[in-house]
Amino acid sequence: ELMKSIELAICVGSCCHLNNSRGVIEAFKKELKRLHLEEKVILKASFCLGDCQKGGVEIQVGNKRIHGVKPEDCEKILNEEILPQLD
Repeated sequence: ELMKSIELAICVGSCCHLNNSRGVIEAFKKELKRLHLEEKVILKASFCLGDCQKGGVEIQVGNKRIHGVKPEDCEKILNEEILPQLD
């Protein structure tokens, strides 16, 4: 059986970089490891996703974009946006 996986792209363009995209990536890595989801969630760095003016870091979960992400939001995003799609 093919294991279902989801792609999580995190913008590392200059605006998001200044808004701590590195911290967001680290926070997601830590959560994914804690939940043993490293195989199911493919973490990718992405170039500008186009909504820089919204502040925070922009990420894309599958086809859905989420704006203004901070490291402390990662656990909530995993629980609400990513885990339901893995079932």
